[in-house]
Amino acid sequence: MTDWRIFRGTNEPHDGIAQLPSPQQWRAFDGGPALTTELPAWAPVDIVRASFYQADPQVLDLVNAALYLRRPLLVTGKPGVGKSTLALAVAHELGLGPVLRWPVTSRTTLKDGLYTYDAIRRLHDVSTAKQQDEAETDIGRYITLGPLGTALLPRERPRVLLIDEIDKSDIDLPNDLLNVFEEGEFTIPELERAARGDQSEVHVSTADSGSDDVAVQGGRVRCRAFPFIVLTSNQEREFPPAFLRRCVPLQILPPGHEELMRIVKARLDADITAEADDLVAEFLRRRDTGDLATDHLLNALYLTFHAARNGGDRAQLAQRLLNHLPTSTT
Repeated sequence: MTDWRIFRGTNEPHDGIAQLPSPQQWRAFDGGPALTTELPAWAPVDIVRASFYQADPQVLDLVNAALYLRRPLLVTGKPGVGKSTLALAVAHELGLGPVLRWPVTSRTTLKDGLYTYDAIRRLHDVSTAKQQDEAETDIGRYITLGPLGTALLPRERPRVLLIDEIDKSDIDLPNDLLNVFEEGEFTIPELERAARGDQSEVHVSTADSGSDDVAVQGGRVRCRAFPFIVLTSNQEREFPPAFLRRCVPLQILPPGHEELMRIVKARLDADITAEADDLVAEFLRRRDTGDLATDHLLNALYLTFHAARNGGDRAQLAQRLLNHLPTSTT
């Protein structure tokens, strides 16, 4: 039977993204000309993290809903349940290039994600050029697209963007994102002014380190394929209804015993997995009374297995490692 899912959670790269149906008319974008520059290489550690991700059917269905609908995926859940790793898994399996990351803090603004403009450096260079009777320097040298701005470049296939911990943002950021999410575009005022002169096309840097510069026409960046956007939240705040309506919601619950054993089997050696059952049970008992992340369990299993082979007290080490996460006071 044919599977409707584009992302299948197999951890095996494939070209299923080519089978994604055309978007609804109101989610179709026509940015261009299409970029043909190669994407940067993956960091080896990200490939490892992506290949270990274990997705349950609910996660698969909602990831694919976001892909079909060209809508951001708002992923909530406790720390350590794999919210950020999900973005890596989707990008790796569907061959969409390395994930663009935008970590959010209370001081983050929309412009931080779209682009930066080094006006002070340009002013210095222009002044120096005039003193030396040289031509004015190209404005594109001083503009760098941010993670969101880079994700919105007109590529034939979507980029994956991770907006991490959106719940830590200033109260205005979710609403500020709405127009960009709806229109799939933004403008760079500094380049719009240049376009009114004699620079209709300007080459700028991107958030992809080491990549070639890209051309921006008329100061406007508009996507062709809406990026696959993963917004993560630790549920430290509520979001405006208008923002929630434009996202596909996904809550990832902490894994149970069977899921944890599957994660352990995927990530650790067979010898460690064979001795994991009792520690998994202890981890679950402790998690019922406070916050614990799956990484705590993996670290405890790895360390206690190797320490015990050299005379260490496995039970004592496990007790020390499986301590609850501190409760946030924000």
